[in-house]
Amino acid sequence: MNIQHFFDPDTYTLTYIVFDSKTKDAVIIDPVLDFDPASGKIEDRSLQTLLTFIKTNGLNVRAALETHAHADHLSGAHVLKQYFPDLKIAISEKIKIVQTTFKSLFNIDYQKTDGSPFDILIHDFDEMEFGSLKFKSLPTPGHTPACLSYLIEDVVFTGDALFMPDYGTGRCDFPEGSAKNLYHSITKVLYSLPDSTRVFVGHDYSPNNREMKFQTTIGESKKENIQLKSATSEEDYVQFRQTRDKTLKAPRLLFPSLQININAGEFPPAESHSKSFVKIPLSIKLTSGE
Repeated sequence: MNIQHFFDPDTYTLTYIVFDSKTKDAVIIDPVLDFDPASGKIEDRSLQTLLTFIKTNGLNVRAALETHAHADHLSGAHVLKQYFPDLKIAISEKIKIVQTTFKSLFNIDYQKTDGSPFDILIHDFDEMEFGSLKFKSLPTPGHTPACLSYLIEDVVFTGDALFMPDYGTGRCDFPEGSAKNLYHSITKVLYSLPDSTRVFVGHDYSPNNREMKFQTTIGESKKENIQLKSATSEEDYVQFRQTRDKTLKAPRLLFPSLQININAGEFPPAESHSKSFVKIPLSIKLTSGE
């Protein structure tokens, strides 16, 4: 089993290709589609980098696994189907909760709430085979209710649940997020893995201007994670996480990302002039003077 990472500096996102060098079977985790919010321009530069690697190594891509419905970048999973028609897009079956929540918040009539158009809805602790690659899904809700981490051999991909030890954990202030749930996801699920388990994170923000890093271990996280060590109490973590989250700005691509990503990366139905549109809910606070 081999792992190749790809880093998108615009969104600080890590995408991974997991592949078997013998069978050439491959799975992509959290693919990125490039988006400029000022112009509405969508491009596939990040995907082309993946495709070059896939072609060079003669890989057979079986699936795109989403750790959750991302709020900070557009998913490239649906566009990948243009290149790999048999590719399956998979996510937690709890995406139905997220779809229901944001269908209402954005008032988008077209959005389905039954888990479609994802091809595979994964249940907690499912064991999945994609060719010769065998994954196990670990429920790690808290950042969102539909977060999964993916375990293969001695490696776990943690998405936005657990980051590098000097950065901490994911925020929990999105609708249906829960600091308490994330505490238990990390301490009861991830920290129950062997200390030698390698952790591949979903983002890296290079605190203190260090170089980008994407790999740690469960043992190191339990000892060194600045927000949640194995000895950290639930009360202390929840208080810290909720206090910190109140100071955070909304992700730059929050609104377009959510509307597209709960739809498996598929764009909204075209309207006038054959164009698709995303909605931005307004929060209006005006101070009127005389």
